[in-house]
Amino acid sequence: MKNLNIFPLSLLFIQPIFMASNLIVARGGVEFVPPISLAFWRWTLVFLILLPFTYLTLKKNFKIIKKEYRRLFFLGSMGCGVCGAFPFLAGETTTVTNMGIIYTSSPVFIILISYFVFHEKINLTKVIGLIACLIGVFVIIIKGNLDLLINLKFTIGDLWMLAAAIGWALYSIYLFYWQSKLKIFERFTLISFFGALSLLPFYISEEIFYKQTFFVTEFYLWVIFAAISPGIIAFTLYTIAQKKLGASLTGFTLYIFTIYGAIYGYFLFDEKFENYHIVGTILVFFGIYLAKKNNDKKV
Repeated sequence: MKNLNIFPLSLLFIQPIFMASNLIVARGGVEFVPPISLAFWRWTLVFLILLPFTYLTLKKNFKIIKKEYRRLFFLGSMGCGVCGAFPFLAGETTTVTNMGIIYTSSPVFIILISYFVFHEKINLTKVIGLIACLIGVFVIIIKGNLDLLINLKFTIGDLWMLAAAIGWALYSIYLFYWQSKLKIFERFTLISFFGALSLLPFYISEEIFYKQTFFVTEFYLWVIFAAISPGIIAFTLYTIAQKKLGASLTGFTLYIFTIYGAIYGYFLFDEKFENYHIVGTILVFFGIYLAKKNNDKKV
């Protein structure tokens, strides 16, 4: 049975490669596309890509969709709406350091909500693993300098990121506990549709009152990339991992996400790779090991 868990456990390290590519979009794409517009068109494109492959099955399962559409709308508004637009909005008024610290609080919310709402068990090993991951991430974020942590200043952007972290926690938990009769891609097609739908009124408001979208080459390139890499691939792998490993353990992907973000920064944005990156990486992977060890006891 343990051998059967190798693939889903490997997704804890593979999925963040694609999820962290969202940082590339956040740093590069928002220069050409307004934040809510980028989120809206990203999930609209995801829906349009998946629909031809799932249309016939969705049509046959229309009765199931009628029963589940409220849950699907909630999942779409959290996973695609809140987590799709809020990080881009946060980047306008807060720092990458603050965003990283706040967003990595999401697994904490996942574990706490799973414990209090769904009575998921938490033992000492998982707690130690969680703490090790947190310390590792903080070491990377503060660059090994406690003064950077002490002197942090919070802005409205930090509130956007806190909302995004809570939104991802809610998406992760209910994606796992709300069992569906729809298959993964069928469900994801509808989640992306309702995600785009939840963003539509805010996108229209952004176009009218804030900043207009220009449909130029850069727009299409960034939307396509955002739809495929941190969109279809990342969300699909996350769903598969969750079905096998549960909400709490899969939430640890956010810690590895931070490490991959540092790697992307090094290769794409000329950011230096320092000793604190190595220390933080070791702590994060040690935390994942402890969480995995705890999970293996259930297999």
